[in-house]
Amino acid sequence: MDFSYTPEQEAFRMQVRRWLAENLPPELRIDDPVDDWVPASREIFERRRAWQAKMYAAGWVGIGWPKEYGGRGAGLLEQVIFNEEYGRARAPILPGYSGISMCGPTIAQWGSDEQRRRFLKRILSGEDIWCQGYSEPAAGSDLAAVQTRAEDKGDYFVLNGQKVWTSAAQYADWMYLLARTEPGAPRHLGISYLLLDMRSKGVEVRPLVTAAGHAHFNQVFFEDVEVPKENLVGPANQGWKVAMTTLSYERGASGGGYDSQIHGLVDLAHRHQIDGRPAWEHDWVRQRIAHLAIESRAAKYTRLRSLTRQLKGQPPGPEGSMLKLFGTELGVRIAFFAAEMLGPYAQLAQPMPALADAPRWQNRVINSRQYTIAGGTSEIQRNIIGERTLKLPR
Repeated sequence: MDFSYTPEQEAFRMQVRRWLAENLPPELRIDDPVDDWVPASREIFERRRAWQAKMYAAGWVGIGWPKEYGGRGAGLLEQVIFNEEYGRARAPILPGYSGISMCGPTIAQWGSDEQRRRFLKRILSGEDIWCQGYSEPAAGSDLAAVQTRAEDKGDYFVLNGQKVWTSAAQYADWMYLLARTEPGAPRHLGISYLLLDMRSKGVEVRPLVTAAGHAHFNQVFFEDVEVPKENLVGPANQGWKVAMTTLSYERGASGGGYDSQIHGLVDLAHRHQIDGRPAWEHDWVRQRIAHLAIESRAAKYTRLRSLTRQLKGQPPGPEGSMLKLFGTELGVRIAFFAAEMLGPYAQLAQPMPALADAPRWQNRVINSRQYTIAGGTSEIQRNIIGERTLKLPR
């Protein structure tokens, strides 16, 4: 495996780095995207939407998307290089991330020509922000158990039901969702993939405040909501296949980017005192950080294996589920080690003279577990790996 970049790719990297250095406002920089996935306020959201629009105008959103869809038409490695530099610059996750990384590619693959013309460029520009309507109170990991109904009325569906754990629904213009369109069909059949205008009559969004005090998630209720037939993606009653396409993109993007958290732990260990001397001077602290760094590096090379498959045009392998499982569990281990090292300071929600960034670590400890649930729980990923890759009995 060749880990080097060509001179042209390195020149592209320098171009990205210069543009970000010259254009990224300091107030938009964040310590770690895991800490701030969904904007905490409408004001922050609108600033980030404006940033996405600026990036799009300069050709930096949708690096690998075809030009006819508004992208740059660059190769996969250029997208990887851009992602590396974007993280290096401490730039924020774009408010349109769900549309860019999940819904947009799904529409490109399954949507009609009209749907591609209507939605794809607006996804990249940030004119339309999307959220995902999959989970329900009785259908989270068991996604095939969705009960939200979409009754066929000829030219439109009438939607009734509820979604939950809907990230950023309070900011979204559109939702891509699953609804049962044929109640008598087997569980994985009779489900359709619909695109919903969040301004439609009968849509209600209620925030769910997390333990960290952030309205990251939402409940969304539908009461006799009319969804035009042209907003059906893929064949009617075959939405499960379309939904799996979306999930493959979501899981492929999960479980990465932990090197910055390791660097944060090293910095914290040099600043924080244990028994009157820097934590870094204690053998057990250095050993634990080294172990976490090794795990982060293992995840990196697993991502490179997945990248190699794509570059060779091979079908997806087990790396997506492996990364989702291992990466999100690694995030929990990083957070819990930070809490162990900080002791009582890990509970502080306000900056203190002895620990100016205390809220960052408290937020990490409280929120880290959620990523082992979102996009398919760790238990589901173990089942996928065991049954589909290792061919173990159910």
